[in-house]
Amino acid sequence: MSNVEIPIKPEFKDKSIRTFVIRAGRMTDGQRNAFAKAWPTYGLSLFSGAQDWPQQFQREAPLVVEVGFGMGDSLLTMCQQEPDKNFVGIEVHPPGIGRIINNARENNVDNLRVYMADANDVLTDCFRDNSISRFQLYFPDPWHKKKHNKRRIVQPEFLKLICAKLKPGGVCHFATDWQPYAEQMLELLTADPGLVNNAENSGYHPKPDFRPNTKFEKRGENLGHGVWDLVFIKPE
Repeated sequence: MSNVEIPIKPEFKDKSIRTFVIRAGRMTDGQRNAFAKAWPTYGLSLFSGAQDWPQQFQREAPLVVEVGFGMGDSLLTMCQQEPDKNFVGIEVHPPGIGRIINNARENNVDNLRVYMADANDVLTDCFRDNSISRFQLYFPDPWHKKKHNKRRIVQPEFLKLICAKLKPGGVCHFATDWQPYAEQMLELLTADPGLVNNAENSGYHPKPDFRPNTKFEKRGENLGHGVWDLVFIKPE
């Protein structure tokens, strides 16, 4: 298929500091067509406000939210491996969104919904407090330069927001292959009074079975990169 220009932009409010960059890219015809065919089923708008998730999915089920799912392969795998859960993905890059909703449609996956918007905006406006059973953030942009560290999504205010949205007993799961970011995450998570480390040694957690290996992760492992998982619980 020939490539076409991206016609779709993410939704976001005015904000001075962004935790992401809208990367230049092109969508395949299949990804573009997915928006016409699959977005009405899978896509949600930031501006629709707080969702009634049992009504949205037409069932009561634990709600799993992932921010920054990239091309969506691991998130789709989780949807298929955990059909007893409802999944919501938040991403800003149209090619990945087109890919995941197209693959979800082709595989008759019905426990997935997607936002193309800023994660902070979506979490603030579209989820009620105490509504999320598991929150996932895998391999976020580490913003390597010290002067850019303020753009990292994991900050005290972000953790405060996640904690408010998690149900009592809910799980907060982060993963990164950048050790300085892992150390910062661990420090900030440990300092948050609303979350408790689920690792036996109060450090990093073994990779949970529910998190599939991503292509990005496999490539890093081949290069000798480490991966750090952090699992924290909101006490009941």
